[in-house]
Amino acid sequence: MILQDVLLPEFIKINMESEDKDEAFEELVDYYCQADKSNSRAEILKAIQDREAKMSTGIHKGIAVPHGKTKAVKDLRVVLGISQNGIQYDSLDGEPVNLLFMFIAPMEDSEKYLRLLKHLAQLVDIPQFKIELQSQKDPTSAFKVIRKFEEMLSAES
Repeated sequence: MILQDVLLPEFIKINMESEDKDEAFEELVDYYCQADKSNSRAEILKAIQDREAKMSTGIHKGIAVPHGKTKAVKDLRVVLGISQNGIQYDSLDGEPVNLLFMFIAPMEDSEKYLRLLKHLAQLVDIPQFKIELQSQKDPTSAFKVIRKFEEMLSAES
């Protein structure tokens, strides 16, 4: 399972406007619902908020991975938000977040979900990944950066 299988260019939001994580959740869920023509905004947003209430998903130097499981989706999807200004997120390190990888998963898809989280952890451990991804100006170029780094990882395996 790789990121580009579940994160399509149309699920990448460049220049997020949100200033805090609650706004960011709404912005990304709205963006996803519009791109995927979904009427499940409330259910998806609740799944993300409920998970976040347990513990912050701001995990790694400017990166957050909000996630939730819901009956509102049939397939695992990832929505990427890129913020140039940073989003106040209550991260574990106290720093603002610039990259948000929002995982929206069906209730029964735990194995794929966990494999993808592990894969993303490997990507964010590459310092250049964050730098290049954050500097992109459009969804297509951001997707190409993801593809490039995933190909690097698979070549190393």
